[in-house]
Amino acid sequence: MTIKINLKKSILKNTSSNLVLFVDEKFSANPLRKYISSSEFSYIIDLLKSCDLSKNLFVFELSSKKKIILVSVKKDIKISDIENLGAEFYGRINYGKNSEYFINSDSIAVNQKDFIGHFLHGLKLKSYEFKKYKSKKDTREITISVLGKKNKPQPKDLLKFKALEEGTFYARDLVSEPGNILHPDEYAKRLKSLKKFGLKINIYDKKKLKKLGMNALLGVGQGSIRGSYLVTVEWNGARNNSKPLAFVGKGVCFDTGGYSLKPAKFMEDMTYDMAGSAVVVGLMKSLALRKAKINAVGVVGLVENMVSGNAQRPGDIVKSYSGKTIE
Repeated sequence: MTIKINLKKSILKNTSSNLVLFVDEKFSANPLRKYISSSEFSYIIDLLKSCDLSKNLFVFELSSKKKIILVSVKKDIKISDIENLGAEFYGRINYGKNSEYFINSDSIAVNQKDFIGHFLHGLKLKSYEFKKYKSKKDTREITISVLGKKNKPQPKDLLKFKALEEGTFYARDLVSEPGNILHPDEYAKRLKSLKKFGLKINIYDKKKLKKLGMNALLGVGQGSIRGSYLVTVEWNGARNNSKPLAFVGKGVCFDTGGYSLKPAKFMEDMTYDMAGSAVVVGLMKSLALRKAKINAVGVVGLVENMVSGNAQRPGDIVKSYSGKTIE
């Protein structure tokens, strides 16, 4: 599935394509007269009489080729609710073959900065699917053209949204990978590739971690044939030496529980034990892509907790980086 976004200034009336219009929470249709034909207006007014107006969105099929979609917008709507509307809209159009939709930005009555930008951002986030290993590829394309002169997203805001989406999708991709693909060795390799975005990457392998005295982390991964790593990801976007914001994420790529073996029922989901680290590196990628004017550092520990003849035993005692001993 591919989503194409176009920004246009002209308003099309009586278009034969699918049209998206915004109304108030009472679905007052009178302001829509200037955007649709009189017959379409009468048809929609008639249908609204029998609709449950507590819903956010209605799809009216005027023909096999044209739909008019009304999206309800509250007067004091929050940004998160705008993004949820975009997600709900995507859920209603994500079916069938290739399709094209025209969003009329001039029909938005509320004064919320960058409404369309947040609406499309919610739509894009909802569109994510992890289909890397699917045999059958989804080649459909949805084209969304934004019409009108008002409420249009600015180029700098579009770059910000794109950076957020790419960082989020990067995190989701990492979390969705199976344990046989995204083990600590592969994970560290992928993080190294983030250098191309201007991030500073330092990878501490088993030898370096042992020298630092990070035995607690090494103990978790010592039963695996894979390596154990601590990776720092730095972004220096501020023009000063201010202390960085710091983010720490857990990266246990697969967690069997070791000799305290987890139940088979839950074992399949133990790839998600690295989700915290994925959030951190996805965030760092977003900061780099949007050239954020802050200093930040992300730290992730990457290990695989397996059962083997060399695995850590319950009751073992190790000395941590801080110097404290842990049983």
